[in-house]
Amino acid sequence: MKAIAYSIKPFEKEFLAIANRKKHEITLISNALDIETAMFADGKDAAIVFTGDDLSAPVIEKLADLGIRYIVTRSLDTDHIDKTAAARFGIKLANIPSHPPLHVTLTSDILQETASQTIRNLDLWQMNKCVGKACVCAGGCKAVVLDLEAAK
Repeated sequence: MKAIAYSIKPFEKEFLAIANRKKHEITLISNALDIETAMFADGKDAAIVFTGDDLSAPVIEKLADLGIRYIVTRSLDTDHIDKTAAARFGIKLANIPSHPPLHVTLTSDILQETASQTIRNLDLWQMNKCVGKACVCAGGCKAVVLDLEAAK
């Protein structure tokens, strides 16, 4: 899968590289996502974002026009994402359900788990599977998957 990661800090690069193991082609940029930087997503399948990135309806529409089908945020919080707009454009969303609140000091273990979950989300999407607990789609696909698992 081709992905672009916005708002990458220098210390995050190594953790993502270790987790990725060259499976996905990921472009890392330090720029925050906004209407102007969305163009860097051209030709990519997924956008990897953080809480400071602009994921308003106009930005999501631009990402969809550029081919983005998946967005994963490197956080637990998803309030910065217009989920209704993402659903309207068929973009699947995921977060890092085990990520601690933003005020907690990030240790190397937390950073590696965040990177690993980010890559797991890409892996599952590439296999056309739901990301389970990480799913934050407005369409509620996680609820459908959990209902199917409970019915087994």
